[in-house]
Parts: sequence; structure tokens; C-alpha cells
Amino acid sequence: MGVLSLNEALLLAEQKKLDLIQVTEKLETPVCKLGDHGKYLYWLAKKQKGGKNQGGETKGVRLSFGISLHDMETKAKQAEKFLKQGNKIAVEMVLHGREKALSKIAREKTNQFLEILDKLIPIKAEGNAQKRPKGFTIIITKS
Repeated sequence: MGVLSLNEALLLAEQKKLDLIQVTEKLETPVCKLGDHGKYLYWLAKKQKGGKNQGGETKGVRLSFGISLHDMETKAKQAEKFLKQGNKIAVEMVLHGREKALSKIAREKTNQFLEILDKLIPIKAEGNAQKRPKGFTIIITKS
């Protein structure tokens, strides 16, 4: 629109029912634009945040009682990918019915999964396994 006086710019913004937003004040004549001030603040916050999430979440890996070795290796590779992104992993062993009485075997399978994952990427467990009504959960991070 070119160089306008402050009064002309405010009048133009009022006519179009928009806000006059100052983009930069570093120049001798301040640069402004017409737009929604709320959307502009949202855009600035998003720009500072960096857009895409770069990790820091807790991702879940669910194991079943009858999981095979190959399936464990596949889930370990997926967990490795999550850990490399900077996420924590919640390894959850789900037990149904009579499987709950065999929690010792379930813990052995979970430990086997953790050993497979430890070969791919060094890990550390945050505390012991937490007992849940349908099994137990272990939170692990990259060490």
C-alpha cells in the first residue's frame, strides 16, 4: 500500500474491520500490516515454538502375554525410533484372565523385551514396574 500516515492507516484498518499490526520498529518508518491481531499473536507463538514437536512425550509400547520373539524385536525397533526422537517409552504388559496369575512369566517377557531394546540403544528404567489392574507398566528413557 506504500507509505501512509498513521491516521490514514488507522482509518483504512477501521474501514476493513481489521487491526493495524506493527511488524517491526527497527526501521526509521515503522512497518505495519492489516490483519487480525489474535491470529498474528498465535502465528508468532507458533513460530517461536518451532512448529513440529521434537520429542518429550511419553509413547506407549504394549506387549501381550503371548508375544513372539519376532514381534518383540519389531516393537523394540519402534521403541528405539521413539527414544531417538527424545520421547520416553511406557512399556505396558497387559494381562487378561488367568494370565494375571502368571505375572512372573510376564515379567520375564518384559525383561526379555528390555534386553532386546538395550542391544539397540542404551536405556534406563525410571523406577520399578508399576502394578496395574490389567498388568504392569515400566517407564524407560534413553541413557
